[in-house]
Amino acid sequence: MAHDDGAPERSAEIMAVLDALKKGLHDRNSEAVMALYAKDAVIYDLDPPLAQTPDEAHIALWLSSWGGPVTRTTRDVVIKFSGNTAVLHALTHTSAPMQDGEMAAWWMRTTMLIEKHDAGWLIAHEHNSVPFYMDGSSRAALDLAP
Repeated sequence: MAHDDGAPERSAEIMAVLDALKKGLHDRNSEAVMALYAKDAVIYDLDPPLAQTPDEAHIALWLSSWGGPVTRTTRDVVIKFSGNTAVLHALTHTSAPMQDGEMAAWWMRTTMLIEKHDAGWLIAHEHNSVPFYMDGSSRAALDLAP
């Protein structure tokens, strides 16, 4: 993890948001996941539509589609601060058992804008993406690893 302003305690607070997200996903607790997002957050995620807002029913449906815990880890985390705003980028690995017992796993790129609110640090914007092969197949490059 890197930070640019000599404020390791603020970086630790941001990492606590990531840890809470990791726990909420693992426990498949949509309420806990929702609590991490600002009400007006905008999310650019892997699933349609192009942009979405935090929606507990959508998160609960996605979490229930898996056959067990959703495991999420991050690496190469970089956090930069400007006032009460943090920008984070990282590589994120997600894995979970599908309903048939097979494991799904992929690396993606994650960028977050996290803002300090009265309730603490909340995710105001999240963007996850997976590269795709530009060989005419338009296949998601799910076999990449750092």
